[in-house]
Amino acid sequence: MATHTTRMLIIGSGPAGLTAAIYGARAGLNPIVVQGLQPGGQLTITTDVENYPGFREAVQGPWLVQEMQAQAEHVGTRMMWDTIVDIDLSGPPFRAIGDSGDVYEGDTLVICTGAQAKWLGTKGEQEFSGKGVSACATCDGFFYRGKKVVVIGGGNTAVEEALYLTNHSQDVTLIHRRDSLRAEKILQDRLFAHPNIKVLWNKEVAEFIGDGAIGGAGLTGLALVDTVTGEASVEPAQGAFVAIGHAPATELFKGKLELDESGYIVVQPGTPKTAIPGVFAAGDVMDHTYRQAVTAAGTGCMAALDAERFVGALDFAAQAAANVAGADA
Repeated sequence: MATHTTRMLIIGSGPAGLTAAIYGARAGLNPIVVQGLQPGGQLTITTDVENYPGFREAVQGPWLVQEMQAQAEHVGTRMMWDTIVDIDLSGPPFRAIGDSGDVYEGDTLVICTGAQAKWLGTKGEQEFSGKGVSACATCDGFFYRGKKVVVIGGGNTAVEEALYLTNHSQDVTLIHRRDSLRAEKILQDRLFAHPNIKVLWNKEVAEFIGDGAIGGAGLTGLALVDTVTGEASVEPAQGAFVAIGHAPATELFKGKLELDESGYIVVQPGTPKTAIPGVFAAGDVMDHTYRQAVTAAGTGCMAALDAERFVGALDFAAQAAANVAGADA
């Protein structure tokens, strides 16, 4: 067991955490990044990335996050292979306990633990992941231009994904297990008015079907079951987008930081600042609207800049206290 101290402790190693590390290292904060259960975040399970600025051709998600990490290390970041299991936010310094038993202390804390898309857990879902099944229309919709696609879900996310996909496809189907949507009425009105979207009510996905082998056709359809009659059917599709929500990785912070009703960390509007001075949240752990690599990186930058200012204020206060003590002596 060892204790690691830093001016900026970062939990999470996706685009938000690594961008915060790059900025923090360049500011002389000697950041430590504790990588967590999924080093690199969701980019590590993303194949072609075409919407990250700076790359003319599509790049692979794992390669992109690997380059981010290499840049962070190059400017002085320490990467730690550990998972935080307990946290003390009564600092500064803020104190985190790793699964290894190591202790991490930081004058500032940047939380970048991300969020995971919720999956159906249905047969074929993982087999066809990246071969027709996705959880992000904004990320992957382009690859299904001119093809028949479906969206599974009934909330705001599902309706927004279906509307977005009409930019690429003239044949979009929304599949919902109930007979009404949970989405906001204005979104429902837009959905029902769109000529290229149809809705299948009271349908559950029993299986994703197709040819998942290398070089195979990929997804070709979805086996459905009617939730009212039990009738089985098949809906042809080349792309399927699971849009049943995301789960932020905030279990560690329950009762210690303010979370919203969906479990996302609450921050001051337009900033990564939490209710605790010196504690910041960046990326998908606080963003339930955009959830893109580039926006995660942007908030990571913001968190690092705010952390730098916070450390500067700490140092100024410490120096002022030392000056007063010296004068009294």
